[in-house]
Amino acid sequence: MSSGRERRERQIARRMRVVAVVIAGTMLLWLGANLAGRQLGLPGRYAVLFDLLALAGFVWSMVVIYQIWRARRQD
Repeated sequence: MSSGRERRERQIARRMRVVAVVIAGTMLLWLGANLAGRQLGLPGRYAVLFDLLALAGFVWSMVVIYQIWRARRQD
């Protein structure tokens, strides 16, 4: 019984690490894309595209965080 619980905790921990990497990576890529866009003189529509892509990454992260929260409450 204990091994199943430990396995589930490891899975949850792995998902939390993935979420952390996605959040940090999304923020760094968003900052880099905005800086590069400004340096290259790209039109504003590219900034909106970068913003929407970053928003998608953050929304995905929030959905997974909610799923983790629900999974931990069930235990």
